[in-house]
Amino acid sequence: MTTVIESDKAGAVPPKKRGREGRGVLGSTGLYLATGLCALLFLVPFYLIIRNALSTDAEITGEEWQFFPTHIRWGNITELFDDPTVPFARSLWNSAVVGVLHTAGTLLVCSLAGYGLARIPYKHADKIFYAVLVTLMVPAAVTFVPSFVLVSSLGWVDSYRGLIIPGLFSGFTCFLFRQYFLGFPKELEEAARMDGLGYWGAYWRIVVPNSLNFFAAMATITFISGWNAFLWPLVIGQGEDSWTVQVALSSYMTNQTVNFHLIFMATAISILPLVLVFLFLQRWLVQGVAQTGIKG
Repeated sequence: MTTVIESDKAGAVPPKKRGREGRGVLGSTGLYLATGLCALLFLVPFYLIIRNALSTDAEITGEEWQFFPTHIRWGNITELFDDPTVPFARSLWNSAVVGVLHTAGTLLVCSLAGYGLARIPYKHADKIFYAVLVTLMVPAAVTFVPSFVLVSSLGWVDSYRGLIIPGLFSGFTCFLFRQYFLGFPKELEEAARMDGLGYWGAYWRIVVPNSLNFFAAMATITFISGWNAFLWPLVIGQGEDSWTVQVALSSYMTNQTVNFHLIFMATAISILPLVLVFLFLQRWLVQGVAQTGIKG
C-alpha cells in the first residue's frame, strides 16, 4: 500500500509546474494568434490591389463595398498592354534591364571596394572608409542636380547609361561588404596566396564562391531598390521609350483623369517580379544580413 502511494506521488505533476505549462500553452496560442493577425494585416494591401485590378472604376469608387467584383474583368490585362498612351510592356523591359545591370554593377563595384578596405593594407584605408561613411550623411537632394548636370553633359539622358551608371556605387552597400569581409576567414586567403594568387585571384576564386549567401542578400536588396526607383528615372527617362515601370504607373494619374483599374492592374503586375525575387532569395537575405556583423 505504501509503495502504491509513493508511486502515485512520484508520477503526479506538481501544481506549480502544471501552472507553468498551462501558461506556456496560452502564451504560445497568443503568439500564434498575434502572428496570424499581423500576417493578415500585411496581406490586406495585396488583396485590395488584386480586387481593384479586376474591377471597373465604378466598382472601385462605388459606395457599396463588395469583397470581390460581380464580374471579374480579366480584360483589364489586355487593356493595360494595349493602351497606346503608355508603353507598359516597354517600361517593364526597361525596369528589368536597369534592375539586373544596376544590381550586377553595384555588387561588383561595392564588393571590390569593401574587400579592398577590409583586406588590402594601405595607410589611408581608414580615411577612405570614413569618407565613404560621410557620403551616407549627405542627402540625396544635395547631389541630385549636380548628377543630372553631369549626366546631361555626357549625353546620357534617355539612355540606359544615364539610368544605371550614376547609381552603381552605394556607400551603405560598400559598408556592408567591408563588415562582412572583416569576418571572412583569413586562413582561406592565406592558403590562396601560398598557391600564388594575388588579391584579385583570392577575391575572385576564394572569397566570392564562399560568400554567395551574402551576395544573394545584397542582390535582393539592390534589385528591389533599383526596381522601385522613381525620381531619377523620371528625370532621366524623358521619352516614353525610356520609361521604367514606376514612371509608367504615375502616367495613369493626371490632372484630368484617373484610371483606377489600370493603376491597380499595373501595380499588381509590377510587384510580381519583386515577390518572386523575394520568395526565391528570402533565406539568403536573412543569412546575409546576419553575417554582416551588425548587431542591434
